Amino acid sequence: MAEAMFYGTRGTPPDTALPQLLDRILARGWRVELRGTDRARMEALDLALWTDGDGFRPHGLAGGPHDALQPVLLTWTPAASGRDCLVLIDGAALAEGEAASAQRVCILFDEDDEAARRTARDQWRAAVAAGVPVRYFVREDGRWTLRSEHPPPR
Repeated sequence: MAEAMFYGTRGTPPDTALPQLLDRILARGWRVELRGTDRARMEALDLALWTDGDGFRPHGLAGGPHDALQPVLLTWTPAASGRDCLVLIDGAALAEGEAASAQRVCILFDEDDEAARRTARDQWRAAVAAGVPVRYFVREDGRWTLRSEHPPPR
């Protein structure tokens, strides 16, 4: 069964935390689907990941000839089955049953955006209702701090 990790950023856009989050996931040897809500946004993120001065993150935009080989596949619709980790940004939806096919689902959102917080809360409730263990982290001073988890630790 997958686990869901919620990552809320404060004072900085989620995109600034995304490279570090991807690095941590890739260090596990996992293949990632990074899902947003529209193609134009993912194309811009594709370019940003190639030009980020912080390091190289192997990735590709969905729809290319080598999607199955990409360590990080950028998508805007549910498309890439068999990924170890699904990272949702911009309020991207999690289709029913997807959590069961991944080892981890990560939801990255902007704590300063009321609509983003509301969407994340709805996703949290849906994960808990589905019996998926969830954790919520907040990024403060460049570090992730665990704020809540369900079920609570024993």
